[in-house]
Amino acid sequence: MENDSTLYVGLDVHKDSITVAYALGTGEVELLGKIGTTKTDIDRLCKRLQSKARRVCIVYEAGPCGYGLYRQLTERGFDCMVCAPSLIPKKPGERVKTDRRDAIKLVRALRAGDLSAVYVPGVEDEAFRDLARAWAAAKDDLKQARQRLKSFLLLHGVRYTGSANWGPAHQRWLSTHSFANEWQQFAFEEHRRTIEDRLTQCERLEKALREAAVNWRFYPAILGLQAMRGIQFTTAVGMIAELGNLSRFEHPRPLMAWLGVTPSEHSSGNKRRQGSITKNGNSYARKLLVEAAWSYRHLARVSPEIQRRHEGIPKPIVDRAWDAQVRLCRRYRKLVARGKDRNIAVIAVARELSGFIWDISQLAMSLAIPTPNKVLTA
Repeated sequence: MENDSTLYVGLDVHKDSITVAYALGTGEVELLGKIGTTKTDIDRLCKRLQSKARRVCIVYEAGPCGYGLYRQLTERGFDCMVCAPSLIPKKPGERVKTDRRDAIKLVRALRAGDLSAVYVPGVEDEAFRDLARAWAAAKDDLKQARQRLKSFLLLHGVRYTGSANWGPAHQRWLSTHSFANEWQQFAFEEHRRTIEDRLTQCERLEKALREAAVNWRFYPAILGLQAMRGIQFTTAVGMIAELGNLSRFEHPRPLMAWLGVTPSEHSSGNKRRQGSITKNGNSYARKLLVEAAWSYRHLARVSPEIQRRHEGIPKPIVDRAWDAQVRLCRRYRKLVARGKDRNIAVIAVARELSGFIWDISQLAMSLAIPTPNKVLTA
């Protein structure tokens, strides 16, 4: 037994099974076999691995099974990594994929240091993120339900003459409209009931989220980000829930790369070619970022709504938010004046906006921000 060597372990994790491969130091990679996913199976595996070496490094791919296995292994004292599947090195022309090959590949890549770890949130942070994602999913369902009703009315030649923005006038018109055919009327009412159910669900989740945000450790960052233009409670909660602890980024540039708003590049020799953004990382956080960036296409100003959100926020954060607005609004106008497409200009603004988000969130967490109840009713 070589107790001074490091044991490298690769796990190919599925819902009902885990394929295990390992290598001791620089030795050959061996296949341990396939085990179950119950706590008893994991405990038995841990005992077998502990008997082979003092230091055990384990890796598995991020996937739909979450981080429960990671927490079980770290509690047992193992050095565990959850790697990004999209960044695992792959040989050109490789066409055979099995659980056994995937586990062996993970061992070799872990030993060579070629894997990129994903951020594993804490239990409380993950719970808050689940609540925020449920809220976002409910809003998407509401949007789809409204679109289905509009499509149904258009299919039968029913058109609203005003602005169909689901305001009071639009909803009154929907409540008074009826079809002559009984079956069409029943389908119409079911579409309306679906919208009402989704709207009630959104309100219920939003209320729970606003109450939970006050007790979350990143609540100061949520308040600080709302001092910026284009970032209201919805965007602030979604961004912080997906990003987690922003202090893990030593500089704004890694955050920009994580959000996927940095240009792709294919350079060789003296030629440097940059393309569209990479779109790596979290797509929902990137969507919120770009939506917020569109507000900077107008002239810099502090609206009454932004002024209301500034109440109770320390002056350094408010000043930094104003600096961001002045710079980003000017940046957009300069890019458009140079002939850049509006979408390209907004992406450039979004890239710089992520840097200000990193800065203001760090500043908000370091300052003692009071926790008023205004965010609950905003």
